[in-house]
Amino acid sequence: MLCLSPNPAWTQPAASGAVAAPSSFPVASDVRIAGDDRQTRLIVDLDGKVPLRAFALADPYRVVIDLPQISFRFPRGTGESARGLIKAFRYGLVMPGGSRIVLDLSGPAKIAKAEMLEPANGQPGRMVIELEPIERDAFMQALRTADSVAELRPTVSGGDTTAAVSHSAPLPKVERDDPRPVVVIDPGHGGIDNGTQSADGIAEKAIVLDFAVALRDRLVKQGKFRVVLTRADDTFIPLADRVKVAREQSAALFVSIHADALPRREGDAQGATIYTLSDKASDAEAQRLADAENKADAIGGVNLTEEPSEVADILIDLAQRETKTFSNRFAQQLMKDMKATTRMHKRPLKSAGFRVLKAPDVPSVLIELGYVSNKADLQHLLSEQWRSKTVGAVAQAIDSFLSKRLVSAGPPG
Repeated sequence: MLCLSPNPAWTQPAASGAVAAPSSFPVASDVRIAGDDRQTRLIVDLDGKVPLRAFALADPYRVVIDLPQISFRFPRGTGESARGLIKAFRYGLVMPGGSRIVLDLSGPAKIAKAEMLEPANGQPGRMVIELEPIERDAFMQALRTADSVAELRPTVSGGDTTAAVSHSAPLPKVERDDPRPVVVIDPGHGGIDNGTQSADGIAEKAIVLDFAVALRDRLVKQGKFRVVLTRADDTFIPLADRVKVAREQSAALFVSIHADALPRREGDAQGATIYTLSDKASDAEAQRLADAENKADAIGGVNLTEEPSEVADILIDLAQRETKTFSNRFAQQLMKDMKATTRMHKRPLKSAGFRVLKAPDVPSVLIELGYVSNKADLQHLLSEQWRSKTVGAVAQAIDSFLSKRLVSAGPPG
């Protein structure tokens, strides 16, 4: 079996706020890497035998290991150290019922062995992944001659293959009989993708999920809109699927929730920022953020070269001026309402090429609630009082914007 892999951007499970796996799930209690550049072995201790599916991706080189949902109980910092062919690895819940480990590799490699060993002689069960180097030409040739991607999704071992993990989480149900406008709220990141993290390990994915759920509850209470979350728990959702939710729901508005962080070398920044879609970023920071956010699928091990044709259609249809105009109008309304209750960035309105905003027929914005790298912002982000006020401001902006659109549209028929 072949392996492709690594992605330079990688994360670890959240230190707090993430959804914990119930104790009924198998437990991964320890992990270690052995070997050298000629042969590298990943060994994971488990309290039972589970099916596994290992496959490879290229550019960057990664090996992806899919498992049924398990509870990872590794020490903080696990996955940061390099050894042999493995530069780093990350792990987490990638969908309800499914977990994933992604190995970032130093070069092309093949999966020489992928097996699950039964507990025996007082020792725990073990998952063993053995990697060996391979020339890129041979590796790429193997990819070219494969009949389908499925042939490169190799080894299933350790149980009934029907228990193997599926590769996409179910999308929210579409309610055709409810005439109310649909608002899709998109908590960024999730599962294996933590997003940014504060100095003490608080993950963006947990902060934004708490905010999104509170916003949903506030809007539902108003009763004017039907509200859909792209994720309601600690699950990884590919970017294309987030866009697909908005389009399949015929959403009147798509609001993606995030929280930024600046590397230390770039100094300090604070306050909320509202982003709309643009082919050209409004400034260098906007470009940096868009580049970082657009790597989410690579973090989850998704093969970015095989995006559905719908995404290509979205990129082509971006020229729809009406949708861009409505997005900009909502961003203006959002800034007006948020600045009354929330500290805003010195440049609160920006634009960049965020993939998650690329639905051509759905007005879309991305809100960066603040910077987890700024102590004052982080304190706000973790405050229920701040969250309640800011949720109220965002809900008010949504109500004002959609009410004006419904009035201007006039009665149906």
